[in-house]
Amino acid sequence: MQNIAKKEATNMEKRTILITGAAGFIGANLAKEIIKTTNDKVIGLDNMNDYYDVSLKEYRLREIEALGGDFTFVKGSIADKGLVEDLFEKYKFDVVVNLAAQAGVRYSITNPSVYIESNIIGFYNILEACRHHPVEHLVYASSSSVYGSNKKVPYSTDDKVDNPVSLYAATKKSNELLAHAYSKLYDIPSTGLRFFTVYGPAGRPDMAYFSFTNKLIKGNTIEIFNYGNCKRDFTYVDDIVKGITLVMAKAPQKKTGDDGLPIPPYKVYNIGNNHPENLLDFVQILSEELVAAGVLPQDYDFEAHKKLVPMQSGDVPITYADVSELEHDFGFKPSTSLRDGLRAFAQWYKRFYKV
Repeated sequence: MQNIAKKEATNMEKRTILITGAAGFIGANLAKEIIKTTNDKVIGLDNMNDYYDVSLKEYRLREIEALGGDFTFVKGSIADKGLVEDLFEKYKFDVVVNLAAQAGVRYSITNPSVYIESNIIGFYNILEACRHHPVEHLVYASSSSVYGSNKKVPYSTDDKVDNPVSLYAATKKSNELLAHAYSKLYDIPSTGLRFFTVYGPAGRPDMAYFSFTNKLIKGNTIEIFNYGNCKRDFTYVDDIVKGITLVMAKAPQKKTGDDGLPIPPYKVYNIGNNHPENLLDFVQILSEELVAAGVLPQDYDFEAHKKLVPMQSGDVPITYADVSELEHDFGFKPSTSLRDGLRAFAQWYKRFYKV
């Protein structure tokens, strides 16, 4: 991420920001960006669970702490109501960015209880804390998975999203409904962000680009679902973070309706690349960049390590973001090309794993 010069603090008061899931992929990158570009105080909360390699989370935290900003890390879970209450009481947060969640579509099929604990109970705890300790803005992660098997593309935030095809998707849709109710009842400004297939350096090892790389290094076969007839709107992490920081600074306005009651200060945006890529093309670009970075040898036989398989439960054939609202309200749309993003990942992978 670019190291942008710190803004002058004269025209902006120092905010206190809570980032949950701060050791996660998006959370850590967001914390780094805030520390690099503002004087804000950042409190990072993460339970450091072992859904994937904890050493990667520890690496991300070291990257944040190396910047030397006003960052405090707290190990704990948003499902711990007492801890969440204590943090809100102590720090009087101005902005809350809830990125803590149990991620992964396939894992939700085999381990449903952790999704209910983190994504439902945990998010409820955050909402209750925002109710009792009013904040300027609650920003939270939703997901493109809420669109389910939506036939209309690109996906618009105006589309009905009542047919989730995984428990993970259902929990994310629940977050949007809960946030809307709390915005209406307690006038909490909240914005949900539907992320589309986020990738980049130090990302999640369960994501295709990372897991494919791990398998290819070992000479294992990679499985390409739906016989390669899937398209994904891959979105580079820097673009996601840019979108979050813009949204954080502009909370939905509080207004009163004709009935004298608050109109919910509530918004939902897509953040995606607005350019779905075929999985076979994605694998081709990834393979070329892994060779170019020296992660794999020049003569690596990719065809011998590819296997086309049927669609998996909970998966959808295409994700495609309509980002016109984001562009209209913030003058921004993601633009990092898949090749540039995968090149950055391949070069990071080479360094991190000392291949």
